[in-house]
Amino acid sequence: MEKIIAFIPARGGSKGIPRKNIKNLAGRPLIYWVLDAATRCDLIDKVYVATDDAEIAEVVDRFGSERVEVVSRGSETATDTASTESAMLEFSRQRNFEHMVLIQATSPLLEAGDLDRGIRKYLNNKADGLVSVVRQKRFYWQVADEGRAVPVNYDPCSRPRRQDFDGILVENGAFYVSRKDSLLKSGSRLSGHVVTYEMPEATYFEIDDEVDWQIIEGMLANRKISVTSEQSGKLKKVKLFLTDVDGVLTDAGMYYGESGEELKKFNTRDGKGIELLRNHGIKTGIITSEATRIVLNRAKKLKMDYVFTGIKDKLSVFNKLLLETGIDASETAYIGDDINDLEVLAAAGLSASPGDGVASVKRVVDYVCDKRGGEGCVREFVEKILE
Repeated sequence: MEKIIAFIPARGGSKGIPRKNIKNLAGRPLIYWVLDAATRCDLIDKVYVATDDAEIAEVVDRFGSERVEVVSRGSETATDTASTESAMLEFSRQRNFEHMVLIQATSPLLEAGDLDRGIRKYLNNKADGLVSVVRQKRFYWQVADEGRAVPVNYDPCSRPRRQDFDGILVENGAFYVSRKDSLLKSGSRLSGHVVTYEMPEATYFEIDDEVDWQIIEGMLANRKISVTSEQSGKLKKVKLFLTDVDGVLTDAGMYYGESGEELKKFNTRDGKGIELLRNHGIKTGIITSEATRIVLNRAKKLKMDYVFTGIKDKLSVFNKLLLETGIDASETAYIGDDINDLEVLAAAGLSASPGDGVASVKRVVDYVCDKRGGEGCVREFVEKILE
């Protein structure tokens, strides 16, 4: 029996932002952000996504994790008026487990570390439930009889300084942990002995409307930048930059001339990015499974140092190149978009994917570009390295 499971409800009929659960947010479907957090948490045995929508189910399947399973959500529990508890109870009556971690897809700022620390606190306290919260140091008022304003959490005659004020804990909706027997008995996600897990104040936001979407998308973009900043040592060490071709330097499309010759469309901004690397003394190269004259011509025009075409085992070529150049794997950067790039992406010191790379690639790289393949993703990655 699975001891701890994650449960992610995902209706198809969202109103505020149509199809929001699978709409791209900062380069990936919204639901992928919480799927990524849940599958990276070692304490969670299985992740279930409950949906009434075939397209959502298909997108979740493409996430590509064996730990994720899509389950059907009954029509009665997927209406606008149905509570989340109704879906939780429906699922709980059909599955064997001990503890449920309810995760809201609308909280993409959630990270695996939050889940890990929250679950551990819940277990260590032998609690019946846990709720994620943020601490807000704001002064609350409410309107009483005859429109009279009344302070809720402080004395205006003795207004505390922010640093001396404990503030108030507010649910941020990111995740809840429930003991199955308590959930079935009470019909509520929280009952009995409840503890809190405090998250950063910025995670207060969850996506309900377009304004929330814009705010959180900006925060996720900043998170990518901050992650890169933490890896500044890696950035400064890059001596060799390698890239795939189709889906990275191109849009992965297949084009043919009137006489049947194969054509490819490259982006001049990516070419400029390769030039910038060369000007900074960084070696550049291509490792591609394609074996066409077009690739050779493009590499020659860009004055790339190494070109490997028709390669099926990219990792072997990568390792051989390191031996020949004396460059360490930690001093390399690689950008790829598909499963045949995974081994090199894992081996490289710094890795990236175009914004439209496959899900299994975007889950493991250091940086997911906003730009798509053939639309400037290489230039974007280069600028991150050089900034």
